[in-house]
Amino acid sequence: MSAPLLEVEGLEMHFSTARGVAQVINGVDLRIGEGEVHGLVGESGSGKSVTARSILGILPQRSIAHRAGRIGYRGRDLAALSEKEMRQEIRGQQIAMVFQDPMTALNPVMRIGQQLAMPIRRHRGVSKREALARAVELLHQVDLPDPEGRLRSFPHELSGGQRQRVMIAIALACDPQLLIADEPTTALDVTVQAQILDLFDELREERGLAILLVSHDLGLIAERCDQVSVMYAGEVVERGGARDVFEHGRHPYTRLLEGARPRLEDPPHTVLNTISGRAPNLVDRPVGCPFRARCPQALDVCAHVRPPLTADEGTLSAAACHNPTSVDLPDPSTERPEPTFEVSPR
Repeated sequence: MSAPLLEVEGLEMHFSTARGVAQVINGVDLRIGEGEVHGLVGESGSGKSVTARSILGILPQRSIAHRAGRIGYRGRDLAALSEKEMRQEIRGQQIAMVFQDPMTALNPVMRIGQQLAMPIRRHRGVSKREALARAVELLHQVDLPDPEGRLRSFPHELSGGQRQRVMIAIALACDPQLLIADEPTTALDVTVQAQILDLFDELREERGLAILLVSHDLGLIAERCDQVSVMYAGEVVERGGARDVFEHGRHPYTRLLEGARPRLEDPPHTVLNTISGRAPNLVDRPVGCPFRARCPQALDVCAHVRPPLTADEGTLSAAACHNPTSVDLPDPSTERPEPTFEVSPR
């Protein structure tokens, strides 16, 4: 097997809070190959965005109480680089990021042309005219209408989908090899979401771009990714090929997540499955399996021993579970009761 483009090993990230030290990331491993789309999926608060931002070192430094692990990129350990080295050699040029909310990620008082030209001039050392010409080319590549005219626009004059395309253009300005997309379609309507994801597919084909796609949308991850890592409470609980993980998931959390996903073929008033309970308190992290309190098939050992990621001989996937068997999901065919409304007398 060839060496991966990005290899994260034993990543730990703890933050100081008013209630104590929160162990937000706890021993995460991640591998992304050249030209691969790797999905990072899990419910809100599972540590997806913190993991993504840790790769680029753009977390609030004052809040970090502890960090450990190796972030290998083309043979270099990014965790060992200084802020100056990350800024000059890695961010933008080697690894770029598309942030979650295009409504707030752009500078509201700078024209689009200025925001596009700035990283080009800083990293490529070209003139302002050359940088603006490159900016027009980038806006063409992300299919933004009237790219020459949009250089003079302010962010508030663009729609949400157009702003997201500008964010992607900025990320691609210096030809990175790895693109981190953190919930890139959250604030967009369904039609625009599909257009943005199709654009990622085109960029991957044209540039050989590797993509780390962060999302809580299982359907999106299953459709668009080659590999997937499922996160829960700051840990990777299952990883493998997207089809293997979602069709033959071995971890109860993966199975229950898949069972909770709404489907277009379901009849009207179908009751959505839910996962009972809540995620553990990361300030007082449980000793054994973090999913034990919500797991329908927990064993006694789960309360005392943290399960390691163990590969399945029949597939290339691995699950962190002491009892990796199929979970019997609730019957989704039950109809919701008709809502009743009571009007209280005045």
